[in-house]
Amino acid sequence: MSEELVQLVAEDGTPLGTAPKATVHSEHTPLHLAFSCHVYGPDGRVLVTRRALSKKTWPGVWSNAFCGHPTPGEAFDDAIRRRAEQELGLSLTSIEPVLPDFRYRAVDASGIVEFEICPVFRAVADGDPNPNPEEVSEWAWSDPGEFRGAVAAAPYAFSPWLVMQLDALAAQGR
Repeated sequence: MSEELVQLVAEDGTPLGTAPKATVHSEHTPLHLAFSCHVYGPDGRVLVTRRALSKKTWPGVWSNAFCGHPTPGEAFDDAIRRRAEQELGLSLTSIEPVLPDFRYRAVDASGIVEFEICPVFRAVADGDPNPNPEEVSEWAWSDPGEFRGAVAAAPYAFSPWLVMQLDALAAQGR
């Protein structure tokens, strides 16, 4: 299997080259392209996942359904479908951008930096996940309003990008 690459980008999103995914996240993480996806069930509940304890960044915190990195030249829809299957064993429909200009920088307690241009998408799944335990330790379907309330009450228990995304979505009235 070939090494997974991520797309390095300039502040304006212009591609600068690639780097191995395994080496990108450090104390000096370069700006790179990623995506984040919020998954809903047909009943309107949102899928929340708890990151595996073995994850390099933010192990054990709750977050949105999943995140990932498109490979160089890969369309976001294709990357989202690929990652949903790899991480959660899910097939998705109705993929749509909800925060196309989202970007963030956050530093984990260990000093590892996330620094990403990270468009946020919404998608629908028609079944329960069957997650890869190297990625996800727990999952739950949650009422979106109750989930937002939990994040507001204890933001430290959730990934920083999720907290920022929910704030940005609320500012849009979503």
